[in-house]
Amino acid sequence: MRVAIIGGTGFVGSYLVDALLEHGHEVSALVRPGSEDKVRGGDRVRRVSGDLDSTAALNELLSGQDAAIYNVGLLREFPRKGITFEATQYQGAVDTVAAAEAQNVSRLLLMSAIGVKEDGTRYQSTKRRAEKHALASGLDVTVLRPSVIFGDPRGTMEFATQLYRDMIRPPLPAAAFPGVRMSPVAVTDVADAFVAALGDPATIGQTIELAGPEVLEWGEMVRRIAAAAGKKKIALPMPIWVMRVGATLFDWLPFYPVTRDQLTMLEEGNTGTADALQSLIGRQAKPFTAESLRYLS
Repeated sequence: MRVAIIGGTGFVGSYLVDALLEHGHEVSALVRPGSEDKVRGGDRVRRVSGDLDSTAALNELLSGQDAAIYNVGLLREFPRKGITFEATQYQGAVDTVAAAEAQNVSRLLLMSAIGVKEDGTRYQSTKRRAEKHALASGLDVTVLRPSVIFGDPRGTMEFATQLYRDMIRPPLPAAAFPGVRMSPVAVTDVADAFVAALGDPATIGQTIELAGPEVLEWGEMVRRIAAAAGKKKIALPMPIWVMRVGATLFDWLPFYPVTRDQLTMLEEGNTGTADALQSLIGRQAKPFTAESLRYLS
């Protein structure tokens, strides 16, 4: 199958490209000018240069394709640079749907996230609106909603690496947020789930949660990350409101590690069961253990 991917140069995108190529698909990727070397797969991947807001680039990318994957998301926005949730997570998806319709590409897989909702944070609401627009488009759409994703970041940044940098490496006790729970899911499992859904007509019109095999408290995740990095770390309970005070004052600064919206989503948790994921990939989901996290060492 000829598959176009929007968002193929980042953390998850690199694994999607690997999985698509491994399963014999022909891959095309939209690449921002100057980022051509960030695409994996060498000359096996067709590269189309252009920005997300370029109608011409999207149409060129999707021309002659059988399917598209929209895998674009932000951890935080920078409005002064024009980098917003609205533009990337919603409008980019809307424009991709329009290009798919124009190029007669009927199959679309959309990356979303567990917990998205219209009345939530800007991250959550733009993701949810993108879901609704895609599902109502008439295309053969599958929405995939992973929990927090972990795995070797390959020079980018991911959940466990960021926690190691911000909480484990500094010579201070780590923060343990009471009541915060997640179901971390391995990036390789997420990539394989996308490829499996791509070829499974039963997933069309479905919204599928991709969660790891365990529901873990924040403190336990911190301990496992520390163990994987070969460190001993004390985790002290810290109410989220304490972090929220700092975020209220400083989250407009690029270097501040967390935003108010991220804290809101953290407080809500991010959990699910691994049943749907395991059914798609035909194996047990990878657990969030020191063995799975050895890239941190």
